[in-house]
Amino acid sequence: MSKSRDIGLDIKAPKESCNDIHCSFHGNLVVRGRQFVANVKGTKAQKTAVVEWERLFYLPKYHRYEKRKTKIHVHNPVCIDAKTGEKVLIVECRRISKTKNFVILTKI
Repeated sequence: MSKSRDIGLDIKAPKESCNDIHCSFHGNLVVRGRQFVANVKGTKAQKTAVVEWERLFYLPKYHRYEKRKTKIHVHNPVCIDAKTGEKVLIVECRRISKTKNFVILTKI
């Protein structure tokens, strides 16, 4: 196993190693900001996954909540390699590409 660095969160490094510069454990990507637990919906693009999670949105007119979904693109490092249908922890990071500014840290 190659050296993995401490990312500042209480998460164990993956057992596999990689040489991805956008990996939080084996590269030089710093994580900060928001964290979410989400479901992976697709992994067709290289090193990218589409994740989705539900949130409650309040409708003041009806004094009720409705379920809405948030779907974003996240970086999927080679050492983690999340597949469709898995539950993952994602954390905000600096912008990696035009649509990616989150990275997968671990499978749950």
